[in-house]
Amino acid sequence: MSNPISASLEATDQQGALGTEGTGKPRSLGRDAWEDLRRRPLFLVSAVLITIFMLMAIVPQLFTRKDPRECDLLRSRQPPSSEAWFGYDSLGCDVYANTIYGARSSIAVGLITTVLVALIGSSLGTMAGFFGGRTDSILSRTADIFFGIPFLLGALLVLITFPSEPDTPAWQTIMKVVVALTVLGWPTFLRLMRSSVIQVRSSDFVMAARSLGAPPRRLIRKHVVPNSLSPVIAVATISLGGYIVAEAALSFLGIGLQPPVISWGSQISEAVPWLRVAPHMLFFPAIFLSFCVLSFMMLGDAVKDALDPKLR
Repeated sequence: MSNPISASLEATDQQGALGTEGTGKPRSLGRDAWEDLRRRPLFLVSAVLITIFMLMAIVPQLFTRKDPRECDLLRSRQPPSSEAWFGYDSLGCDVYANTIYGARSSIAVGLITTVLVALIGSSLGTMAGFFGGRTDSILSRTADIFFGIPFLLGALLVLITFPSEPDTPAWQTIMKVVVALTVLGWPTFLRLMRSSVIQVRSSDFVMAARSLGAPPRRLIRKHVVPNSLSPVIAVATISLGGYIVAEAALSFLGIGLQPPVISWGSQISEAVPWLRVAPHMLFFPAIFLSFCVLSFMMLGDAVKDALDPKLR
C-alpha cells in the first residue's frame, strides 16, 4: 500500500513543474518557451548564425583548407585577392584562415566561462535565497566585495599575476583567461538566482510540499531550482557574447590569449599598428567578432522573451 504523504509529494512535484492543457496533456514552461521560440524570426536568424560559428570552432576544415600558421613574409600585408579572400597579415599569414581558426579559442573562452559562472553563481544564489539568514548575509557580502572590483581591471590583475610563457600549451592559456573572467563574473548570477529563489520559495506549491514534510534537498531539487532557472538561462545566453568581447578586449591589450594561440582579439591587436596601410587585417576579424556576439545577444533576447510568461 502506497504512502499517502509520498503520493501527495509526487502530486505536488508535478503541480510545481507542470501545468495541464485542456486536453489533459502535461505542459511545462520549457515546452511553451520552445513553441514560442520557433515562431520568432530573431531566434531563427540567431540560431543559424550560431550554428555557423560553432561549426567554424569545431570543424574549421569545412571552411578552409589552408594552414593558418603557414606564413610568407613576401606576402606581408597584401590586400584581398582571389588567392586570399581576406588578404594577408603583417607576417604573410592568410587572414581568412586565421579568422576561421580564431573562432575556436574565442568561443571556447565564452562557453566555458558562461558555464562556470552560471554553475557557481546559481549554486551559491540558491543557498543564499533558500536558507536566508546568516548564509544569505555571508554569501551576499562576499559577492558585494567582488562586485566592487572593476571587471577588466580585475581580470588584468589575475592574468598579470599568472603570466603565460611562449611555450605554454594553448589550453592552459585559454583556462587562465577563463579563470580570470570567472572569478569576477559569478556574483551577477548569484544575485539573479537569489532573487528568483526568494520569489519561488514563497509559492503555494513550495509551501504545500514543505507542509507535507518534504526535506530541504527535495524542495530545492524538485521545486525551487526548476522554477528559478528561467532568468539565469536568459542572462547566461546574453552573457556568453559579453565574455567573448571580454576575451577580445584582454587579448587586444596584450594580456589575454597570445600567439601561438589564434583568436579574434589577438588578430585585432596585431592589426592596429597597420590600420592605415592594411585595414583588411582589422576589418574581417572584427566583423566576425561582431556578428558572433550579436548572434548570442539576439538569442538571449529571444530566450528571455520566451521564458517570460508576461511577454507572451
